[in-house]
Amino acid sequence: MTLPAVLAVDGGNSKTDLALVAGDGTLLSTVRGPGVRSADDLGPWLEATAALIARAQQDAGLEGYVAARHICACVANADLPEEEERLAAALRALGWSETVAVANDTFAVLRAGLDPAVLPGVAHWGAAVTCGAGINCVAVDPSGRTTGYLALGCITGDWGGGSGLGQMALWCAIRAEDGRGPDTALRDAVAAHFSVPTVRDVAISIHLGKISEDSLLELAPVLMAVAATGDEVAQDLVRRQAEEISIMALTAMRRLDLLALPTPVVLGGGVLTARDPLLITEITNRITATAPRAAVIIVAVPPVAGAALLGLDHCGAGPEAERRLRAAYDERAWK
Repeated sequence: MTLPAVLAVDGGNSKTDLALVAGDGTLLSTVRGPGVRSADDLGPWLEATAALIARAQQDAGLEGYVAARHICACVANADLPEEEERLAAALRALGWSETVAVANDTFAVLRAGLDPAVLPGVAHWGAAVTCGAGINCVAVDPSGRTTGYLALGCITGDWGGGSGLGQMALWCAIRAEDGRGPDTALRDAVAAHFSVPTVRDVAISIHLGKISEDSLLELAPVLMAVAATGDEVAQDLVRRQAEEISIMALTAMRRLDLLALPTPVVLGGGVLTARDPLLITEITNRITATAPRAAVIIVAVPPVAGAALLGLDHCGAGPEAERRLRAAYDERAWK
């Protein structure tokens, strides 16, 4: 048996994607399982990942305890160096590969967006913002220096993502309903989404545990749809999200002296890959107003492909391996 070159892992808050990849970039198998809820409680996630690896090996017609020569795990909630090292140590101890690399999942988004077919001659540097359930940003300069944020939520100055947008959609809707805020079509849209007569019913159901607070994530596309009708309250929230994404990217770029360079700015995560016209236009205009040579790109393959590409980089694979892997994900129509 020829051992796969890379076991790529993209561990997000809501799901974990895993891929086995050969040294020539052939995608051998890909599977999906539960997400990483906390970096402090890795046991259940590692158990679930073991089951995913077994599924991936079975799908690829492979057997053996060692899954690949190299593991590249890009994981949400691995925000601190000590969290990355703790996960790396746990993966090494399990013996699934010969070598292990761990990074925050936004680095996978960045690598996934650096497509030579889109940006000929691009090196592996730039900035990336992930806006999914939460929000994060990293940047890498041509010399390999990196920067980013703690990205621990409100306590570290973060705002937005699907969860934050959903909470604000509900906040604006209930205030419109009880008279404390301006009228907005979010009032009817939020109630309709949860199939109840009023926004008050939504709030009471959350309070009583009949509706999970996690389900507020579902309101992000509802908010975008209402904004598309011209609703001012909804549009203000979309613009606020665009401003936050732009500030994160531009600040990271400024730290690494990237503002004057032709810097790729990769956008990933479900809120951004939905390609809402208002959101993407606002982000692009804000970023290019300060960094006119920046190229704003919406990632076209999933983050697990970025983790796999980082793994192939580690193994010394060439451009043809990257083309083959990207083509495999294009054929699977991952969205």
